[in-house]
Amino acid sequence: MGGESIGVWVVFGALVAIAVASDLTIFRPRTDRVTLKHALVESAAWVALALGFGLWIYLSRGRQAGVEFLTAYVLEKSLSADNIFVFLIIFRTFGAGPRAQHRVLYSGIVGAVFLRLAFVLAGVALLDHFHFVTYLFGAILVIAGANMLRSGEESPRADCNWLIRLLRKLMPIGASSGGEHFWVRDRSRWSATPLLVALIAIEVMDIVFAADSVPAVLSITRDPFIAYSSNVFAILGLRAMYFALADLMTRLRFLHEGLAVILLFTGAKMLLADRFPIPAAASLGVIVAILAITAVASLLAPRKN
Repeated sequence: MGGESIGVWVVFGALVAIAVASDLTIFRPRTDRVTLKHALVESAAWVALALGFGLWIYLSRGRQAGVEFLTAYVLEKSLSADNIFVFLIIFRTFGAGPRAQHRVLYSGIVGAVFLRLAFVLAGVALLDHFHFVTYLFGAILVIAGANMLRSGEESPRADCNWLIRLLRKLMPIGASSGGEHFWVRDRSRWSATPLLVALIAIEVMDIVFAADSVPAVLSITRDPFIAYSSNVFAILGLRAMYFALADLMTRLRFLHEGLAVILLFTGAKMLLADRFPIPAAASLGVIVAILAITAVASLLAPRKN
């Protein structure tokens, strides 16, 4: 798995497992309402852990590796904003409360951790063996960015009707919410709850988002360990960020335009890499500047409605 030894991957996996277990114990909501303070503290803890891990990479592997990790982490974190919109739509569609949302997000994020490993390793392998894939990934990012610009302020859609129809053919789905359970016993048989459908919908949408975010991260680094670890830390902090920023994100008027520009930039970076290579530090500066301009513009010109 790249230039890192198996031992480093094992240590990384153990760190993630310990962090998730600690998070489940310390930050699991005890009530039906997740307070803003609770969500912000948890989100800050995940960011601090990611920065600490990035510092370890910087000290153990050098400045270039450290900057690549930080840039990839910031990039993945910013692109995760669209995930928050979709999560919000899915939970409203299925009427999931905060505690049920907590369980779905944790289960979905654990699944996403394994899916992203497959995406990252496959992407790196393709780039290493077939140079033209660089241009293919670059084109995908440019098209995604252009489509996002074209859609303007529209929120990402999470139409789950087709998924519900498919799942009804594969398993019985009960009408009861089931509280925090994915399965309930209905008379003599087990039935899936709408909460399980919400979990599957989130996993499906993560695959869709990975088609954009993984190529974007690979435009920053081809190191599988840095690409994957930065993805994992961004994903693990996504649940806390959801509870902290779900409402705030809807007020950032120009968020979609900012994310679209980031995708266009990373796509152009891959397309022009052979002639005009852009260092990771410069990419980090550009991404942070785009996010800052997006936030300031949204504050200066908020939505009228």
